[in-house]
Amino acid sequence: MRQQELKLFEERQILSVSQVVHGVKTQLETKFRDILVQGEISNFVTPASGHQYFTLKDNDAQMRAVCFRSKNRLLKFHPEDGMDVIARGSVSVYPPRGEFQLVVEALEPVGPGALQLAFEQLKKRLESEGLFDQKHKKDLPLLPSKIGIVTSPTGAAIQDILRVLWRRNDRLNVLIFPAKVQGSEASAEIIQGIECLNMKTDVDTIILARGGGSLEDLWAFNDENLARAVFESRIPVISAVGHEIDFTIADFVADLRAPTPSAAAEIVSGAREELVKGLESLAQRSSQAIRLGLKSRRERLRTLASSRAFVDVESRLKFFLQRLDELQTRLAKTLPSMFRNSRQELSQQEQLLEKQIQFYLQAKKHMITTRSTQLHAYSPLSVLERGYAIVTTENQEIVRDPDQIKETDRMRIRVERGTFRAQKIE
Repeated sequence: MRQQELKLFEERQILSVSQVVHGVKTQLETKFRDILVQGEISNFVTPASGHQYFTLKDNDAQMRAVCFRSKNRLLKFHPEDGMDVIARGSVSVYPPRGEFQLVVEALEPVGPGALQLAFEQLKKRLESEGLFDQKHKKDLPLLPSKIGIVTSPTGAAIQDILRVLWRRNDRLNVLIFPAKVQGSEASAEIIQGIECLNMKTDVDTIILARGGGSLEDLWAFNDENLARAVFESRIPVISAVGHEIDFTIADFVADLRAPTPSAAAEIVSGAREELVKGLESLAQRSSQAIRLGLKSRRERLRTLASSRAFVDVESRLKFFLQRLDELQTRLAKTLPSMFRNSRQELSQQEQLLEKQIQFYLQAKKHMITTRSTQLHAYSPLSVLERGYAIVTTENQEIVRDPDQIKETDRMRIRVERGTFRAQKIE
């Protein structure tokens, strides 16, 4: 029996593992080429290579899938676990592990479209980073002098903006940076416009403008790099993209969103127009108030002119002038006698003061003489005059006791007319 089995194996072709795997690979790639597969994403990973690996599954089965970097970089959204998608691709086999997998060429989310999903994902991420926070919004200048506009120079948006500006504020300077507002190159050109205008020192406000369109048409304004350029702009940015119902990522990051390009022009020019109207209204009210005030004062003056008090003013003024002359005459007569009396009183005061000073000096002189006599009486010199002497040691110490002096010690003896030395002898 054993020999029969070996003979049977010799008659049949023996395949290597590689032959089997490559054979299956060829069959699968031939039969399951460019197919659409719907399933839920799980185990999604993106290694350093940039390729995306995940599992597609439903309730009964699962299969491995890979989307290489050259393909996934074209995706409008970022795949995540739990996302229900439709994958377009071909089935293949990975020989080193003998596993079959779906090589994905494109992905489309089930439900919201890829663009809408990408929009929501980017919006959520940037919002979590704080790019939409109101605390980062810059105030628009009240009276701008120059506006920078980044838009297509041939589009309807720029014509709408210029029409409003010329009508409402023809003194406002406008600097246009031409840029594509649709297509793969649009976001890069818009970013370049923002950066270029930020290098200007006289631009007060930047407007990003584009007319309405579909989500695909407005997609350049949903670019992440553009959102960060708007956020980092030194100059306040107004986003005026699409119609009132259209929203882009740039709208949320910008310092102000205008529902339309025309509305943006109304905003930047409205302050001046409102200020002019306010000044005109103030001028009218002031003029009216002045006219009413003048009218009221004119009537008051007319009333006063017709009153008796106004008629008697001249006669009363003459009376006061006459009274003033009378007082001046009386003052001229009184002043000489007042000066004479004052001079006599001053002379008397001088004499009295001189007597008081002499008395004071005599009293002080007498006191000094008395104190001097007393001081001389108590002075040691006066004692010497009566024949007494003062004995001191060589160190000028006064000798009061013989025991202070030892034998042979020398002493100084002062008498009335001088000093001499002596020596103690026992």
